[in-house]
Amino acid sequence: MPVVELRDVSKTFNVFQRRGRVRRTRTTVRAVDGISFEVERGEMVGYVGPNGAGKSTTVKMLTGILVPSSGHVRVLGLEPTRQRVELARRIGVVFGQRTQLWWDLPLRDSFELLRHIYRVPRDTYEHNLAAFADVLELGPFLATPVRQLSLGQRMRGDLAAVLLHDPEILFLDEPTIGLDVVAKARIRAFLTELNADRETTVLLTTHDMDDIEQLCRRMLVIDRGRVIYDGDLETIRTRFGGDSVLVVDLVEPGPPIEIDGVRVERIDGPRQWLRFRREQTSAAALVAEVAARAQLRDLAITDPAIEDVVRRIYEEGL
Repeated sequence: MPVVELRDVSKTFNVFQRRGRVRRTRTTVRAVDGISFEVERGEMVGYVGPNGAGKSTTVKMLTGILVPSSGHVRVLGLEPTRQRVELARRIGVVFGQRTQLWWDLPLRDSFELLRHIYRVPRDTYEHNLAAFADVLELGPFLATPVRQLSLGQRMRGDLAAVLLHDPEILFLDEPTIGLDVVAKARIRAFLTELNADRETTVLLTTHDMDDIEQLCRRMLVIDRGRVIYDGDLETIRTRFGGDSVLVVDLVEPGPPIEIDGVRVERIDGPRQWLRFRREQTSAAALVAEVAARAQLRDLAITDPAIEDVVRRIYEEGL
């Protein structure tokens, strides 16, 4: 049975706008418009879309914070809004722009309070805290008040906090927002290890496509409240990414390598850039043909960045 299941889920909000001194008009905004998808146990799924697309609204319905206007939502077989307390004991949630740590308390004291809130057995708590403190390198600032932590340190503390009770599913909403390269790499490595060792299911919403490429095999693209793509990253890159480029370094400079369906985009001495479409030309066949025509020193294939692919989908549609 899927651990996350949505069937034709919608969420609307009423927005009131002032018209004159007294009069107000009401407008109904549809934040989520009939989305359906499932997530299996142990999957790491990227959930992406532009601002206002409905990502955070979806996560809030999955965690019981918001009540769907219509449709069917199940998480771990539970209905989030009706079984919120039971669900909270089995999931972890991180909102990148909010924290569940106590601002004026040392980080270790926040963890201790959460142990009591979730009723985590002492031995389980000690084992998890030691493991997460080691992997996330929390040791040097466990005694530091949360207000004095850097953003990267606080995010690592938030991740450890939501995992102390061994959740089966982790919902991450922009977990790396505002972090530097080193902090992002540390958090990505931790999530990869967590999924591999504990088979924790992860639903990740982010604007950082590097997060998606390094963590997720599957991607859901949402736009204007609707899921417009559900599949693996390679498929979306092949179908909607446009051209790939084969960069070849010849032993000696030579004339342009003319091949049907391939355009020589640039030549710089012995190096040539050959642009082609993967759906029309096989990369392996192209490399073989180039090798048959010229002596090669080196070659590399550059695919479109997944960020550019998704941006193109937003702008042009599927």
